[in-house]
Amino acid sequence: MNDDVCAARGPGGGVLAGRTILGVFAHPDDESFACGGTLARAADAGARVVLFCASRGEAGSTSDPALVPDGDLGLERTAELHRAAAVLGVADVVVMHHADGQLRWRDQLTLAADIVAAFQRYQPDAVITFAEDGLYWHPDHIAVHERTNASIRSLGDDAPPLYYVTLPPRRMREILEAIQTSRSAPPDLSFWGIVPDAFGLAAQPPTFVVDVSDWTARKLEALRCHRTQVGADNPFQWIDAEQARRFLGMEYFRRSPIESRRDAVLELLADGNLRV
Repeated sequence: MNDDVCAARGPGGGVLAGRTILGVFAHPDDESFACGGTLARAADAGARVVLFCASRGEAGSTSDPALVPDGDLGLERTAELHRAAAVLGVADVVVMHHADGQLRWRDQLTLAADIVAAFQRYQPDAVITFAEDGLYWHPDHIAVHERTNASIRSLGDDAPPLYYVTLPPRRMREILEAIQTSRSAPPDLSFWGIVPDAFGLAAQPPTFVVDVSDWTARKLEALRCHRTQVGADNPFQWIDAEQARRFLGMEYFRRSPIESRRDAVLELLADGNLRV
């Protein structure tokens, strides 16, 4: 990884100094794709950013088998996650070994207990996870949403505020179409074989938006650290800087209805004119 990329930091001030933000996701690369810009901006604003990853992503696809010569995809994806976390300024990464592809059906109570243990260890001031749709209806993502919700509820009024990351409908199709028409990209580009319109389909509207325009380069670099998942046929290998700012420069969140007496932390990054 390029040391200059790791050292680069955008403007952010210290509005989150002394705060801890915990991201709870299912697989390595979820963090960068879902809200990498916000995590980087929060780190630059003084927050301690922690990532909890429920699985090692061992059941995922591989963009190039040569990247995993020993066949241990989970080990490689864990290494990729640590590289991406360094780019984003993440302070700590927790990787669990729950079965990739089975999070909604196996060891649900254990997963919930692991999430609660992360709450107890890091005492976060805010938690970010998937919304009900898991960004694109991925069962593992939905499982993490459900278990994180249950874990937050178990903490009562002292629970940290919970935020759901979401995507605008058609955003991924817009990215794909822009790349295909603006440069000589391969004709078979695909977001992991997922129909683009599945992303954000029927998602509830966000309640605020975080401007991460100055952090899109870091978000994109973090995404590309996940080499086994972002190969030559992935649009994120072909998107240019202007397109990245245009399509990835805003990240969308909804505050969970679960009540909390704690301060609303993530909204500190949302400029007033960006609220929706």
